[in-house]
Amino acid sequence: MEHLDLSPCSTAAGTIRLPGSKSISNRTLLLAALAHGTTEVRGLLDSDDTRRMLEALQALGVEWEEVTERDYVVHGVGGAFPVKSGELFLGNAGTAFRPLTAALALMDGNYTLKGVARMHERPIGDLVDALRKLGAQIDYLGQEGYPPLRIRPWQNPHDVTPGLHTQVRGDVSSQFLTALLMALPLGGEDARIEVVGELISKPYIEITLNLLRRFGVHVDRRGWNEFHLPARQSYHSPKTIRVEGDASSASYFLAAGAIGGGPVRVEGVGNSSIQGDVKFAETLAQMGALIAMGEDWIEATGPIVARGKKLTAIDADLNHIPDAAMTIAVLALFADGTTTIRNVASWRVKETDRLSAMAIELRKVGAAVEEGTDYIRITPPAALVPNAVIDTYDDHRMAMCFSLVAVAGTPIRVNDPKCVAKTFPEYFEVLARVAR
Repeated sequence: MEHLDLSPCSTAAGTIRLPGSKSISNRTLLLAALAHGTTEVRGLLDSDDTRRMLEALQALGVEWEEVTERDYVVHGVGGAFPVKSGELFLGNAGTAFRPLTAALALMDGNYTLKGVARMHERPIGDLVDALRKLGAQIDYLGQEGYPPLRIRPWQNPHDVTPGLHTQVRGDVSSQFLTALLMALPLGGEDARIEVVGELISKPYIEITLNLLRRFGVHVDRRGWNEFHLPARQSYHSPKTIRVEGDASSASYFLAAGAIGGGPVRVEGVGNSSIQGDVKFAETLAQMGALIAMGEDWIEATGPIVARGKKLTAIDADLNHIPDAAMTIAVLALFADGTTTIRNVASWRVKETDRLSAMAIELRKVGAAVEEGTDYIRITPPAALVPNAVIDTYDDHRMAMCFSLVAVAGTPIRVNDPKCVAKTFPEYFEVLARVAR
């Protein structure tokens, strides 16, 4: 297996410009494709996930051009994909698979959606159930409740339920609700979504609602349990839209500033960001890091510049920042005391079972770890085990998180380092610019 040996660093300081947000990039591409008019998308993330979305849209008859690096022009189809049949391969891109499932269910076509083996282990049954209540015809081609899927022309929704009204569980993945919110305006009718149970990862729904507004669709949110989309709405291009830097990716560099002295500044997210993961900076501050923030930047400095000052252990519910919470799990290795991260059951249905994977790999560097159904508790060792071999499970965030062990001064080996291509292909090169 290919691996990367990371040498111990003595300091971390500098400024980096973040790649575009994965969540915003794929949402924006789909909305631009479905809109009336042409949209210039600036600062698009260049990654496996966005390539899967671009390939799928092209296969569905959407025309787009890359005009400069990371800048694209997307020609909207006005609500209906021209191609009415086909097979789409979407890799392990949940931000492409879930929304496309919902949109294609309303397209009166015949489609097959597939992915890599791990994508076929990620649950989609709650989204399929919600779409079936609307009249969608979706079949499982393998295990019940999981991809791959076959989508057939949908029934008249009025034969199933009056109006476009449905329910979806909120406690498995917020991407299910996002998919419904993005698809239902295509029906042209009054629509209502009821969320059953606690809605997790609410900041990701805020991203969705913000982008829907940018494309001319209004959603009446009634608390976090009901969403109403008035009839006769359609997507219209905002002409130009810029993709923010990725706030989840920012967490690794801000963490590097906290444990490597700093200051480390990330550009592309800040006070004006629509991404919930910017709140990672607040959690980092609770651990003792010094945080500064501007309109388009965030900066982190360690508790003191001199090496040896530890962070403060925390006990926190991080349901609102599930991706960035993984960075806190590794930062727990450098904290004084035991850190507990709660309410992150969604980790189990991500690119890998992140709760299990994180527990296994943290133990390799000497941590005492307690893994619960929806929490993880980490007590750091007196000294980290050097040259631990970290498995990454084809999960980009596992690779990026554990690189911080080297930033803090302990050599480490990362297996399958190219898995970072999912969201940040140049991650290790960029990290080397600030951690030395």
